[in-house]
Amino acid sequence: MEAIKCITTRSSVRKFSADPVEEELVREIVGAAQWSPSYKNSQPWEVVAVSGSRKDELTAMLLDLLDQKAPSAPDMPFPGCWPEPVHSRIKELMAKRSVLAGIDLNAPESVLRSKKANFRFYGAPCGLFLFQDASLGEWSIFDAGIFAQSMMLAAHAKGLATVPQAFLTDYSTEIKKFLGVPQNMRLLLGLSLGYPGGSVDEQPPRPERATLDSIFRFIS
Repeated sequence: MEAIKCITTRSSVRKFSADPVEEELVREIVGAAQWSPSYKNSQPWEVVAVSGSRKDELTAMLLDLLDQKAPSAPDMPFPGCWPEPVHSRIKELMAKRSVLAGIDLNAPESVLRSKKANFRFYGAPCGLFLFQDASLGEWSIFDAGIFAQSMMLAAHAKGLATVPQAFLTDYSTEIKKFLGVPQNMRLLLGLSLGYPGGSVDEQPPRPERATLDSIFRFIS
């Protein structure tokens, strides 16, 4: 797939086919992402993939923690407030999705339902978890973001779909213990990986982007 088309047609999918993704294909995707740039070639990222019965066990553990009302404890706290125009973009997105879903997506019961769908990986056969040493600073977090995008683009180029999921970092301590990852590692992101399922109409619409002129200036 041509690079520009790959970037502009990728979208976050929230309904997956149960068709399995072979380990070699997952390895190819992660291996391609290894060529992402990083500060001084530090490559500050590690990935753990989980599938099959172990993914089912992880889902059961996360749902149990949720049912127990265990406190959310991500390694990277979620932002408490957003500046403009970022806040308006988020508000607009949530309003549109609430209309499409016919419910208030900000309501507690909707958030709970969303978390459960996240913990089930939206039906995807494979979950990916992105880690780095917790002592690393902001530049390394930036590098890991580039790496995550590279994984998603590589997956899209191979006909697979992904969705990056902040909720999959809610119970970071328990997830690291389950995956055999040392507690001195920072859980940055979870992603679902698989083949898209359902019809196009069953997938959430792609959010609009800001106009180019609102985010770009060319000075000469």
